[in-house]
Amino acid sequence: MDEGCACKCFVVSGWVQGVSFRAYTRAKARGLGIAGYARNLADGRVEVLACGDPTAVESIHRWLWEGSPASRVTAVAVVDVEVESYPQGFVIS
Repeated sequence: MDEGCACKCFVVSGWVQGVSFRAYTRAKARGLGIAGYARNLADGRVEVLACGDPTAVESIHRWLWEGSPASRVTAVAVVDVEVESYPQGFVIS
């Protein structure tokens, strides 16, 4: 992976499922040139993998606190991750 890239995994808590949170996250990530994914977790949280320019990854980290208009974010946990291969595009599942 490019040394100028950062990969972080975020776990977003609050009212983040059923409020278009993943779709808004995908749109924001694509606008920032970030690759990765957003997926619902069984416990009601959303996991977001964001890989790209470190400034862009930090921007999405700040944005995750806002989320979609209907969401209510209460926490965003973050962990630096190393990936074996750089993800292509940004997908939701």
